Amino acid sequence: MNSKNWYLLSLIGNDRPGIVAKLSAGLCKNGCNLGDSSMARLGNNFVIMLAVQFNGSQEALGNIVAPLAGAMDLKQSIMKIEEGSHDIEPDVRINIFSDERMGIVEDVTSMLTEAGLNILSLESNLGSNQPNNTYSIHIEGTVSDGIAPLYEVLDRLSDEKNIQSQLVPINSQVI
Repeated sequence: MNSKNWYLLSLIGNDRPGIVAKLSAGLCKNGCNLGDSSMARLGNNFVIMLAVQFNGSQEALGNIVAPLAGAMDLKQSIMKIEEGSHDIEPDVRINIFSDERMGIVEDVTSMLTEAGLNILSLESNLGSNQPNNTYSIHIEGTVSDGIAPLYEVLDRLSDEKNIQSQLVPINSQVI
């Protein structure tokens, strides 16, 4: 048996109560150590990305996951990843609000990336209950060139694209 292998497990299917509890219990009962994860409801679907440490092969892990996923009608994918967790703490949190239109995510992310932002997480939501279908984007990331270039990009997005924003430094070392 191999030692300390890390895998990225991705699952997606119709949302229903109990998915996380059943999956985590089934994995733990079969010797899996759960690491970093991201889980969210997207539309009527529930999406899971989960780092799993398992002392066996990818095929053996697949044999554990398949009946769990099958019982909940979840599609699965497993890939081997680098050993361990590489925690990177974000420097900034950026909240974006705009009227919904095609290209918002591209406009925002490409300009912020050019200004030195490495995006660690991004969540977006179309608020259909709000006037004009307000689209919100919440980003956390690290900066390579300080936060001044990010403020410049956000000002440009406001002027050129009518996108409102809020930048919150969450690492006091970043200037």
